[in-house]
Amino acid sequence: MALKGKVALVTGSTSGIGLGIARALAADGAHIMLNGFGDAGEIETLRAGLEKEFSVKVLYDGADLSKPDQVAAIVKKTQDELGSLDVLVNNAGIQFVAPVEEFPEAKWDAILAINLSAVFYGMKAAIPGMKAKKWGRIINIASAHGLVASPQKAAYVAAKHGLVGLTKVAGIELANAGVTCNAICPGWVLTPLVQKQIDARAASEGLSVDKVREDLLSEKQPMLQFSTPEEMGALAVFLCSDGAKTITGTAISIDGGWTAG
Repeated sequence: MALKGKVALVTGSTSGIGLGIARALAADGAHIMLNGFGDAGEIETLRAGLEKEFSVKVLYDGADLSKPDQVAAIVKKTQDELGSLDVLVNNAGIQFVAPVEEFPEAKWDAILAINLSAVFYGMKAAIPGMKAKKWGRIINIASAHGLVASPQKAAYVAAKHGLVGLTKVAGIELANAGVTCNAICPGWVLTPLVQKQIDARAASEGLSVDKVREDLLSEKQPMLQFSTPEEMGALAVFLCSDGAKTITGTAISIDGGWTAG
């Protein structure tokens, strides 16, 4: 319970990787501000369930992270209503695929806004409070695509590469402020959304789910095994620990060997 009494804001945390990280931080004692889109009733059930399961305070704010004023507002709300902001996890992200010459400009702008600019605005709002307390952890969820590229993902790859660069700058700037900033770079993670894509592909192509999983993984990863949201959470908890206090400004791959080649 190393995070007992600390407060974490996790964006995009109503499902998938973000929820896995929020659960892990709550299990380690942190109070949580959830954020994300979804059915209001389901989100309230999730919020109340986390609060009861881990005996921590859990709040929710549906801030639209494409709007800078709403990013600053959720940081302030976290500080005001939970008393602090010690851990900022920038996880929210969107995706779209198309060749560069066909890539819709509106999609480019939207992906850069959510996947990169929102992180900058969140960090800008959170860092002064962390510096004042001489303790803080900023964890940016990048991607294997923050280190290498794939076709048809111009905006996503550009944003995630930018996110790794932003992480490095903050790591340098905050090196002696008691605040670390790191990026987690996942490969394939088995989230409900990915599972749905696998099931759909298996049905449309008349293949077994196991075969589709293996084909999907083998395109990129030497290790034919998905990472899980729980493993992302475990890594985030480690990055918040005293054992990681000199790890900063770095991109940590958790990708089954995707970027090793």
